[in-house]
Amino acid sequence: MPARFPIAAFLATIVSSVLVGPPAHSDGDNPAALEYFEKQVRPLLVARCYNCHSADTKPAGQLRVDDRNGLLVGGDHGAAIIPGDPDASLLIAAVAQTHEDIKMPAEGDKLSDDQIAVLRQWIADGAVWPGTESSAELLDIPAEYEDARRSHWAFQPLQHPAVPDVRHSDWPRSDVDRFILAKLEETGLSPVDDAEPVTLLRRVTFDLTGLPPAPEEIAAFAAAPTPEAFAQIVDRLLDSPAFGEHWGRHWLDIARYGESTGSARNVPYPHAWRYRNYVIDALNADKPYDEFVREQIAGDLLPAADDAERREHLVATGFLALGVKDVNQRFKVRFEMDNIDEQIDTVSRSLLALTVSCARCHDHKFDPVSTRDYYALAGIFQSTELCAGVRSKMGGGGLDYYDTSKLLILTPGTPADADSELQAKIAETEKAVAEAKTEFERLRDSPEGAELAENGKPKRQQARQKLRKLEGELTTLTDPVSYSEVALGVRESATISDTEVRLRGEAEQLGPVAPRGFPHVLSYEGQPAVPADQSGRLQLAEWLSSPNNPLPARVIANRVWQHLFGAGLVTTVDNFGTTGDTPSHPELLDHLAQSFIDDGWSLKRLVRSLVLTRAYQLDSAATDKHLAADPANRRVWRHSPRRLSAEELRDTMLVAAGVLDRSRPDAAVAELPVVEIRNNGPEAQRLVETGAASVHRSVYLPLLRTLVPDSLEVFDFAEQGLVTGSRQTTTVPPQALYLLNDPFVRRQSLRLAEQIVQDTQLTPAVRVQQAYRATLARDANAAEIERVLAYVAEYEQAVAAEQQPVEVAAAESEVTVTAATTDAGKPITPVNPDDVPQSDAGSEPEMVNASDPQTAAWASFVQALLASGEFRYLR
Repeated sequence: MPARFPIAAFLATIVSSVLVGPPAHSDGDNPAALEYFEKQVRPLLVARCYNCHSADTKPAGQLRVDDRNGLLVGGDHGAAIIPGDPDASLLIAAVAQTHEDIKMPAEGDKLSDDQIAVLRQWIADGAVWPGTESSAELLDIPAEYEDARRSHWAFQPLQHPAVPDVRHSDWPRSDVDRFILAKLEETGLSPVDDAEPVTLLRRVTFDLTGLPPAPEEIAAFAAAPTPEAFAQIVDRLLDSPAFGEHWGRHWLDIARYGESTGSARNVPYPHAWRYRNYVIDALNADKPYDEFVREQIAGDLLPAADDAERREHLVATGFLALGVKDVNQRFKVRFEMDNIDEQIDTVSRSLLALTVSCARCHDHKFDPVSTRDYYALAGIFQSTELCAGVRSKMGGGGLDYYDTSKLLILTPGTPADADSELQAKIAETEKAVAEAKTEFERLRDSPEGAELAENGKPKRQQARQKLRKLEGELTTLTDPVSYSEVALGVRESATISDTEVRLRGEAEQLGPVAPRGFPHVLSYEGQPAVPADQSGRLQLAEWLSSPNNPLPARVIANRVWQHLFGAGLVTTVDNFGTTGDTPSHPELLDHLAQSFIDDGWSLKRLVRSLVLTRAYQLDSAATDKHLAADPANRRVWRHSPRRLSAEELRDTMLVAAGVLDRSRPDAAVAELPVVEIRNNGPEAQRLVETGAASVHRSVYLPLLRTLVPDSLEVFDFAEQGLVTGSRQTTTVPPQALYLLNDPFVRRQSLRLAEQIVQDTQLTPAVRVQQAYRATLARDANAAEIERVLAYVAEYEQAVAAEQQPVEVAAAESEVTVTAATTDAGKPITPVNPDDVPQSDAGSEPEMVNASDPQTAAWASFVQALLASGEFRYLR
């Protein structure tokens, strides 16, 4: 199939969006109803409602009345109209001023009885609204899509390829090796020699755990480097808790994990850590991958053996909730559709390696994914309630973005379950709110409300501010977090329905309704059907984890291969579409995917089978012949070297310094109030300090979007707003500057140096060996020892001559950083970030000094090892 569809076909999909046809919500057969709307209803809405509730204003209460969809979706208080039922429509209660809290219009005279009757009649008749003209052809699937489905490799059913015969039958140790060797023999290449035992041990230990091997482990394997010994090492590493932490981080990259909303207003997700821990625990328990997928898509809908499993399933749905969100979006319907788009993009890229979200505005330009396919999925997610604990409000402050109704309750409770002191405070604040509300309502429509208070502001404005402040305090006190365990995730929506195609992707421009379902290109006989009374998420989870779907097993097998061999068999690991790469070994990819399914979707078994292959255990050496024939090593004639990830570099420095804490810490962001965090505010500074002082594994560092710790960001940390199956690997000046100047690096250098120097029984040569073993996992040779000792002696003399402390490494005392905490577990009273003094000045640089010239010299040497290419790269 060609790389792209004919341009004429693409243009046809655009042109079709303006063809004439009856919109889903208009009544083209009832011109009288349309005339009634245009002559009676629209002029009334324009005259009395548009000033506060239209696209040209900042819609009060997030409600738009200039768009039918805006009325149906509603604002902060829910749907404004229910077509056919004026008595149940909030709009009627508001304008009739029979609602307890909402009385409209907020300013000016009350609507007359005749005007209210006009609105009642319009709603009773179905709330007819002239729609944007569109065509049912938008739901057609282009004919050329079927050709793509038949021709593109990724859309074909999984095969059971025969294992090839090879000429050098003594080389392979497994069927994987036979597939690799067969490709090499086709091109006249031979694999290089096997890796040295210590090199292999360092490689597999990092690849499986993200940590270096201990010196005693190196010595033991170097003494007896047998295949049996290596297999035992692999089993030990797979059973280590570090495996789940390292491979869980791989999945968190794919899940675009972040602990805040990012975007225009950065609001924390205080409970995101539960999902992170779920992922780590699932990988350590070797949860079958198909089950892992189902839990993250529809955990709330799966059966559970007990409460613990029910809670685990709810937490798993955080996968759908933790993406970037523009909480400053003023239109609720756009906020909703943007979040749905983000969910579709995450699910399709991570599990299918397809860019389905490209079909939001028109049929996909390159892949056989239609607009109908996109909105078939959108209907599923629109029928799903997103529980991320936030809502949108343009220009909000304080707790305006926090929505406690959008939390998943793991352990049910009520404010009555809180301690007596908190209950008393709740009662006191409830009374104060009631009094403030009464006072505000008294002043709102009275002449006295316009009088100026002592601060020069109208009394009604002062009363409104007091009421909002007290309501914020009450929200904090009655937060479910005070008496329950909560999580972020999803659940079934109260409203289940298909959704309309959005013309050109614009949320308010509705076209024909697309039935809920799955992308046509991957359909198979007997796939689940979406029931009318369910969102379809459970069926989507089953479809995404079915052996009959050709992509999920291929995609995850390719991701595992990439993490072990440096590049995927398909190098575009997040794109299996027509613009992506083709497999270097297509038969091997299907062999791995099919074996993975046959082995019960076990990730640990797949990893084990690959690291025990001879292909994995090859040396990283290269010859001119090999480089000329296959410079990218696509045929796997050697093991490709790689730079350690940002987390591996940081964690290894802590290991070398002897201070890595391998326990699981409390979440650094768990106690943060759900208010905007500014990059130059005090909350951000506390998080930065917390991350800098932490000696836990990097996977547990606070990871708010735009506030990634320097130790991770400088070495190409994952993009937290997108599925990141493959991180970039750059070589840029800030990395060298970080290794040279950052207090964290210097602190670990000093710690290791102090350990070396304090043992007075060690000879200088042995000290050098200790430093090499702790950092590079090998012994220094004679030339290296001689050169190091000369450097240390010269450095020590220079420092002594200066007769002053030299900044070379970390302070002898631990750095103490106080994270954002609560008093006796009580909630923090949130502060509006607009009221917090901001400063562009950075914090004072941390002074990291050695106590004497000898320690300074050894610390300088250790820092040189940590900055070396050998430390940073894995061969």
